[in-house]
Amino acid sequence: MNIAILTLGTRGDIQPYAVLGQALQQRGHKVTLSTAKNFRELVLSYGIEFVPVEADFQAILDSDEGKKMMKGNPFAIRRNLHTWIYPLITNSLTVFYKLALESDLVLYHVKTLADSFADQFPHKMIKASVLPIVEPTNAFANPAFSGLPIPKFLYKLSYSLSNLSIGLLSKPIGAFRASFDLPKKFKIPIVRNIYGMSPSFLPVPVDYPNQDAFNGFWFGQSKEELSDQILQFLNAENPPLLLTFGSMPFKSKMDLQSAIITITEQFKVRMIVVKGWGLQETTKLEQNPNILVINSAPYEKLFPRVKAVIHHGGIGTTAECLRAGVPFMICPILHPIGDQQFWGKVGFNKGLAVKPIPISKLTLEKFVSSIKELLTNEDLYIKAAEMKTQIDAEDGIMMTIQQIEEFGSQ
Repeated sequence: MNIAILTLGTRGDIQPYAVLGQALQQRGHKVTLSTAKNFRELVLSYGIEFVPVEADFQAILDSDEGKKMMKGNPFAIRRNLHTWIYPLITNSLTVFYKLALESDLVLYHVKTLADSFADQFPHKMIKASVLPIVEPTNAFANPAFSGLPIPKFLYKLSYSLSNLSIGLLSKPIGAFRASFDLPKKFKIPIVRNIYGMSPSFLPVPVDYPNQDAFNGFWFGQSKEELSDQILQFLNAENPPLLLTFGSMPFKSKMDLQSAIITITEQFKVRMIVVKGWGLQETTKLEQNPNILVINSAPYEKLFPRVKAVIHHGGIGTTAECLRAGVPFMICPILHPIGDQQFWGKVGFNKGLAVKPIPISKLTLEKFVSSIKELLTNEDLYIKAAEMKTQIDAEDGIMMTIQQIEEFGSQ
């Protein structure tokens, strides 16, 4: 089959789909992944074709206006609707639609807004998700609003909020549909859902449709190896702690550099700090022999070598903690809107992680207390090892491919 994969967002929204695309191609299918142009190298490294969308979302996020929009500043959002947001949406939908027309099957992330043209060929559209944020359930509130106190009787209703984007963005979507002479009025069809989610970590809600299942995470194996510098640091003493806050820009009222140094001194532990795109200032840390600051590393090879992980709560990083069998602490950057707090709560309730604390509410006292528990609570390490065994028994990629091929043969 000729399969198109459409996705948008940060690295965590791209890499799992590239992993899935590579596996599909190895099964003999022709795969093309389309996303923002700044992910060209990442996508091509998986040996699949790439169609760029002329938008660098990371540049937008890193800009002053982008940071204001990420904080939910209504004035910044309004200012940039016509200059950034609307043109970006219309352009990306145009690229996605052209690729979808040429394909036998289309797997799409809900962030792409591909629902806005799914009515044209619903028989070949599959909503592919690594987050359970679209399908309504009474099992839990929409993870996209995990920082909000949503009562249980409103759990199902909370999913309607994430489906409002098509209506709220009717202007650029309307411009896109008009450019292809598509009817102005349309109804979003019900399409097949597939999930790159582990049922061992998050059980499938009992009120989901029978054909919908959590297949297991879409894990890949990077060709990149750990650098000599990282290996030397890892081999020098006992496993260090690792801190990574992903690719989202953030601000903390707490002096994070000083807090990291305090942790190393108070608990006599070493740390690896991944700068990513979020942690820009690390001058104090780079002068400390007990701290190694790196730009990036293949997580599937690094995480099994560390004692525990402190991270922002993205599902990709959370999944790598589970695969490695290490406990973790989540400090959500996106809060109260965003799914990061949700994964922190799931990990905490399963005994795999300490209680999550949003980075905006993090104080030195809270940080030190949480790290103490992360380092000394033996139950966390027992549960993490048990979860690793369950995760290892799953084959999310193959289960997902079988579902896709079955759908495509109908």
